[in-house]
Amino acid sequence: MSTLQQAPSSSPPPLLQIPTFELYTYFRSSCSARLRIALSLKSLAYTSTPINLLQGAQLSPTHTSLNPSRSVPVLVVRSTTTSAELEGNGEETTFAIPQSLAALEYLEEAPSLLHTRRLLPLSATARATVRTLVGIIACDVQPLTNLRVQKRVRSLNPNDANAATAWAKEFTEAGFDAFEAVLRGLGCAGVYCVGDEVTMADVVLVPAVWAAERVGVDVGRWEVMAGVFGRVSELEEVRGAHWRAQADTPVEFRW
Repeated sequence: MSTLQQAPSSSPPPLLQIPTFELYTYFRSSCSARLRIALSLKSLAYTSTPINLLQGAQLSPTHTSLNPSRSVPVLVVRSTTTSAELEGNGEETTFAIPQSLAALEYLEEAPSLLHTRRLLPLSATARATVRTLVGIIACDVQPLTNLRVQKRVRSLNPNDANAATAWAKEFTEAGFDAFEAVLRGLGCAGVYCVGDEVTMADVVLVPAVWAAERVGVDVGRWEVMAGVFGRVSELEEVRGAHWRAQADTPVEFRW
């Protein structure tokens, strides 16, 4: 009986090297903070390139070529694929990831990064729970409360100085209600959002709470969520990613 065999490869398999990263960021951007936290948790060095949203730097042709949505963050990945024959002189590829969740998934899935700290659990059920919590913040809260939307709310309510803050507070509180309900209903919270290891849910939650505090939300209302936030906030990697500790943080906002 014959067996089907694959033809031998004409070249050895590629050797994967850890990419280098450049993060286009804004100190107070919660989406940028997600990647600052994740990169730090995974012990991945990166170069930070500030984009001043208040000055409109995100609208420049150069930035738009990286992120057609004209927003931050953008994670630029530069990687080199080598083979034994090339003795390290491989082909370099550069690509930009202009959405924070796509970048988080890349950092979790890229073959050259599989040795780094995992931010998704092994269990499919637990992963679904993490992604549910991530979706509440990333889909239901952040898009309705970001700087661009708040500017639009102000323009539609020129006689109400508090309109944008009230808008952001309303949708943030509704999102936190849902987040807390999932934590309680599924009983998934341990030390962190899902069990006793940091996951993407924690990575996304923390910057959302920072943003909520800036519009006067009392996070203590959500007991389980607030407890998780407090414990995650104690991590050195999270403290270093705080919006008050960035290179582009204005002096008056620094710790």
